[in-house]
This record gives sequence, structure tokens and C-alpha cells, in this order.
Amino acid sequence: MRKSVRFRDSDWSLLALSLVIAAIGITEIYSTTSHTLLAGQFHRQIYWVLLGTVLALVVSRLDYHFIVEQTPWLYGLCVLGLVALLVAGPSIAGARRWVPVGGLTFQVSELAKLVIILTVAAYFAERQGKFVTWKDFAKLGALVGLPAVLVALEPDLGTALTFFPIVAAGFFLAGVRARQVAALTLLGALMLPVGWHFLKPYQRERLISYVHPSQDTQGSSYQGNQSKIAIGSGGFWGKGVGNGTQSRLGFVPVAHADFIFAAFAEEQGFVGTLTALLLYLALLLRLLDGAQTAGDRAGAFLLVGFAAVLFFQIAVNIGMMIGFFPITGIPLPLMSQGGSSALFIFLGLGLAMSVNMRRFVN
Repeated sequence: MRKSVRFRDSDWSLLALSLVIAAIGITEIYSTTSHTLLAGQFHRQIYWVLLGTVLALVVSRLDYHFIVEQTPWLYGLCVLGLVALLVAGPSIAGARRWVPVGGLTFQVSELAKLVIILTVAAYFAERQGKFVTWKDFAKLGALVGLPAVLVALEPDLGTALTFFPIVAAGFFLAGVRARQVAALTLLGALMLPVGWHFLKPYQRERLISYVHPSQDTQGSSYQGNQSKIAIGSGGFWGKGVGNGTQSRLGFVPVAHADFIFAAFAEEQGFVGTLTALLLYLALLLRLLDGAQTAGDRAGAFLLVGFAAVLFFQIAVNIGMMIGFFPITGIPLPLMSQGGSSALFIFLGLGLAMSVNMRRFVN
């Protein structure tokens, strides 16, 4: 067994695939904003990607065991940060999600995802036993539920939902029983009417428009309908970069952020979207392959948790573009414009590379 850690032991394809997807996103951000007041946003996204790449390389040099050991402190800081944001954070567009630093804003909930991944990995790394117990569900449910509720209160229900695939993947890897899954599914179904009463009016409207997409085409159903029109108009080959009429004329809302996939599909067509999906698939498969070869449980749970949240965001974002899921504020990883989201992903990649680099170390 080798005891030294070398950069060449890492899976560099993870970083390469991520940078290719990010480059596609930057191109689309340029295409959808160059003729608007947001022109220049692609420059900012380039800076975030470059900063993220540097952070990924720095984190990859750190022993992930040391990072996992710091989870209690990171979890505490995360909860305190979310509470402080709700109490004293600035209200921007009716929500308290962002912390202004200089001329930039950071979304605390994006970095909270990384803390949740570490929390799940730390919990199951120390746990003994072949199967998950109800006590495990209660403990980990409370640990993840607290920050999830705080994020939902911002309000940011979309980001709060991204915490749960991390937990679900952890339980699956740890050995959940079929009867436990059935019981939790039944409990979740029974809680749906209760959850409805806690939704904001606009969130209820989104769910209603999802069930009845033709009911309010100029209101709550507008975003979903326009995204489907844009995707369909792209055809097989697409209209080309800068030629997407639906996105450039403003019919597709926030085409550089949450709805970037619709704009991309209009300009690049079926061929382009298939290429992007294959790149995402390759990235996810590399993460899962790294989990299989990880040196211990902590490394495996880190990689599976990170892969789970990426898959969830990709599936939900693209699903809401084609009407398969209701509209939520979940960005498309590496493609949607956003510094906080980019930093979360690259920090996660740094952890994944750290696990890969140490799979041969005693």
C-alpha cells in the first residue's frame, strides 16, 4: 500500500467534466444576457468558476478525514448562520437568503448542502450495525430537519428539498429496510395535507398550475408553458448560439439562471441537450465509481451524498422545464448563473478528489 498522497492519484476526469459543463453554461449565459441590462454576467460566472477550481484543488489536498472530524463545528456555524440570516439578514425580493459581502451576495443555504453531506457521512462513518434503526431515522432526521426548516423559512423551499436526497442516499447505503421505506412513504403521504397549509401563496399557485397547466397561462403557468415552447422550438439541431427567439425576446424567464436549460435546448436542440445530459451522466458515474473504491465508509458516504444532491438538482430542474415537476427555485448544477451554487459544487468536487487521492493510503 502506498502511504504518500499524490495529485496524480486523483480522478481528474471529475474536474475536467465539470469545467466542460461550466463552459457550456457560461456560453449560454452570454447568449441570453448579451443584449440585456445583465450583459457581462458571463464574466462574473467565469470568475466564480475559476475561484471554484482553485478551491477544489486546495480542498483536494486536505485529508477528508480531518474535514469530517470538524463536522460538529461546521454544523453549529451553519445553523447559527441560518438563524442570524432569518433574524437580521437583508430582505431581497421578499426573502432572506443572501448575505451581502462587498458588491457580491452569498446564499448561505448553498453552502449548507455541503455541511449536510458532511453530517450524514460523519454519522454513518461511526455507526455500527448492518441495518438502519428507527433511532437512526430520529437522530439524523432531527440533525437535517433543523437546517431544512430554517432554509424553508427564508423562504427557499427548493433548496430545503435538496437536503433530503442526501439523507435518503445515506440511509440507502447504510442498509434501510423495505418496511421502513414503506412506513416513511405512508407517513409522508399523510403529512401532505398538513404541509399544504404551511406553503406560501405563490408556492400553492405553482402546485395548482402544475396540476392544471392551462388554467392560468399568463400567470402561474406562464413560466412552465414558455419553457416547453422554447424546448420544442429547438428541434433536432437547434437555432444556434444567440438565435433563440424565445429566450432572447424575454419569453423564457430568468433564462440565464433557473431556466437556462430551456434556453440551451432552444439554441442547441436535441443534439445539444443529449450531449449535456451525457456529460452529467459521466460526472455522476465517476462519483459513484469513486464511492465504490473509497478507502472507508466516510469517503463512500461523502461521494454518494454529493452525487445524490447533484442528481436531484439535475432531474428536478430539467423535469420542471418539461412539465414533469412543478416550478421550484432549484438551479441546474454548473450551468445556471450563480456564484454560491458554483462554489458549493466545486467544494464538493474538492472533497471527492480528496477521497480519490487517498483510496490507496493506509
